[in-house]
Amino acid sequence: MSLLKVDLTNCELEPIHIPGKIQSHGFLLATDKKGMIRFLSENSNDFIPDTFPQFLNQAIQDVGNLIDTSKKINWLNILEQNFADINPVSLNIGDELYNLIISESANYIIFEFEKAGSIPDSQLAKLITKSIPTILRGASLNALLKTTSEEVRRIIKYDRVMIYRFAEDGHGEVVAESKRIDLESWTGLHYPASDIPKQARELYKVNLTRLISNVDEEPAGIAALKGEPTDLDLTCSTLRAVSPMHIQYLKNMGVASSFSISLIYKKELWGLIACHSYSPRFINYQSREAAKLVGQILSATLEIRQDAEDIQLLSSLYSKVDELSVKLHSTNFIEDALFDGQRTILEMVHATGAALIYNKKITMAGVVPEMEDIQQLVTWISENSSEGFYETNNLGQAFPPAVIYKNTACGLLSITLSKELNEYIIWFKPEIIETIYWAGNPDKPVNVGEDNISKMSPRHSFAKWTQQVSGMSQPWTGEEVKAVMRLRAEVLGVINAKASAAGILHDMLKESYEQLDSFSYTISHDLKTPLTAIYGYAQLLESNEQIPPDNKIFIKRIINRSQVMNDMIKEVFEYSRIGRQVIEYKPINMGNLLREIVQDMGEVYSLVKSGITVGETPDLQGDPVMIWQVFSNVIGNAVKYSQHALHPTVTIEGKVEQQKIIYTIKDNGIGIPKKDINDIFILFRRMGNAGSIEGSGVGLAIVKKIVEKHEGEIRVESEEGMGSTFSLSFNLR
Repeated sequence: MSLLKVDLTNCELEPIHIPGKIQSHGFLLATDKKGMIRFLSENSNDFIPDTFPQFLNQAIQDVGNLIDTSKKINWLNILEQNFADINPVSLNIGDELYNLIISESANYIIFEFEKAGSIPDSQLAKLITKSIPTILRGASLNALLKTTSEEVRRIIKYDRVMIYRFAEDGHGEVVAESKRIDLESWTGLHYPASDIPKQARELYKVNLTRLISNVDEEPAGIAALKGEPTDLDLTCSTLRAVSPMHIQYLKNMGVASSFSISLIYKKELWGLIACHSYSPRFINYQSREAAKLVGQILSATLEIRQDAEDIQLLSSLYSKVDELSVKLHSTNFIEDALFDGQRTILEMVHATGAALIYNKKITMAGVVPEMEDIQQLVTWISENSSEGFYETNNLGQAFPPAVIYKNTACGLLSITLSKELNEYIIWFKPEIIETIYWAGNPDKPVNVGEDNISKMSPRHSFAKWTQQVSGMSQPWTGEEVKAVMRLRAEVLGVINAKASAAGILHDMLKESYEQLDSFSYTISHDLKTPLTAIYGYAQLLESNEQIPPDNKIFIKRIINRSQVMNDMIKEVFEYSRIGRQVIEYKPINMGNLLREIVQDMGEVYSLVKSGITVGETPDLQGDPVMIWQVFSNVIGNAVKYSQHALHPTVTIEGKVEQQKIIYTIKDNGIGIPKKDINDIFILFRRMGNAGSIEGSGVGLAIVKKIVEKHEGEIRVESEEGMGSTFSLSFNLR
């Protein structure tokens, strides 16, 4: 038979709020809302003979006299009370005084009976009255916690009382304790999260105290009336039985009885006051409530003190933001405002390095990764962070390439200025090597005994076990995040103000360009008339037979140059016309348009030689004449500049991709030199390797202007001697 592999994560799955059993130092019954008994613990006979199972399906008021021999309780009236106000109800069972604790569970009311004990309420009141001022005198957090542990131990008389604080990952640390002098100290020891599983931590937020009086006592089952569910929810029960795993865990520690008090900070479980006794020990309801009151006072004090520290820290950080804000508004360059002078962004948080990625530049201060590493980080942040900020104190785990520079940037905090432009401010913290002392090896597997039964606890020995933790930085605080988010708002405000000023400049430039378009149109129109006359006179001179042949060569050159000039004027005129023209978007059948262009190419060049291939041709929306100009020009260039290749090829292909229609025109021609590739869309610029191939240097400038007029984009990739690929991107309409 194969054994099921068991470890402490099994605890996470255990339904501890519905154990179906109670601790046997008391007994339980549960009624419906009408007072009929529907559940009864099987140990009720140990307290009142001949009650199990006879009490089941009886009315609570009918059996009240058997339960309460002092006849103090009005059972009909008690169901209408606010249970929190009347707990505990004092009553006599036989000759002994008992506490009745009442709580609600879904559609049922739970009645729990346990012995009242012997500590008078007046004595408890004196203990509490003395404890509260003693606790509050603690000047530091450590003193406050230490004093609280001592006062709780004085009230409940346990052997060891610890203040146990939870970390973010659920594991706990003993941060203060009061103990018998002969016991070894556990202060500073850590315990894995599996010791107190998640569902147990959730119950601690509801039930603020938890008593286990005797780990060796057998729990008592709960019988349900036929037809009732068997899973009575005991979340609020004081007698709820304990998980067998936890009982074994306590036994492995040598603990016979335990008691815990929840410490709540901002509605979350901050920690526990964990109490151990090495012999069985029952503490009554009043003592538990007194100890709970101490826990609540500590919780409130923790919140007040932590809030005061947070406010002080935040105020300090905000004052630094305000200083930077003044510099931002009075300095022309954001980089100077954030990095120059006595106050810089490096002081904004507890960081050792900072970087600003803005306006395609990286500005750095302090100890930071290499420039290439920061660029790689920015790309990763852009792809993995959708919020206005990102923070981690374990960058190597989130982004494995960062492991190599963990001494510089193990912690990262970034704010986004512009996700589209990849603009960020980033702060860095180095790795901190920390030594943690565990109460036994937290990763030790579950042991299997000789009887083939898996033992729950991985730690039969709780000897101190040392672990070095690496790959982590000091965590970023909530106040640091708030401060940098405030700085982000200030920086964005300044950027927007500068952008607004730039918008005014843009409008002025736009007006200038419009005037330039008008000027181009006028020049084009006015130059055409005299040039036509020159062309005509030259043709007349060429036809005059009296002019010597040698002179006719010069006349022929005048005619050719006039024709070239005329073509250039036409193109400049066309270029200026595009700037003024309003686009009327119409459907364009790209298959037909490209066939016409290819046919025209065949009349000028050898179609077979040029090897034009047309793939998919998704239709566009645009101005048909302008779109024809674009494709005619780009395809004409591809054919023209590849005509001298050994096997010239031109490929035209369209595709639809992410709301874009993208056409590529690829050739295997002469290609574009690297020094020319950034200038090919500028008016009158030609490639250095174009040689005698005809062209004016205007065509691609017109193409770019038309494409941008259609809110599109043109790009080129090329290698000299290998060919070029032009990509034309248009919005899908």
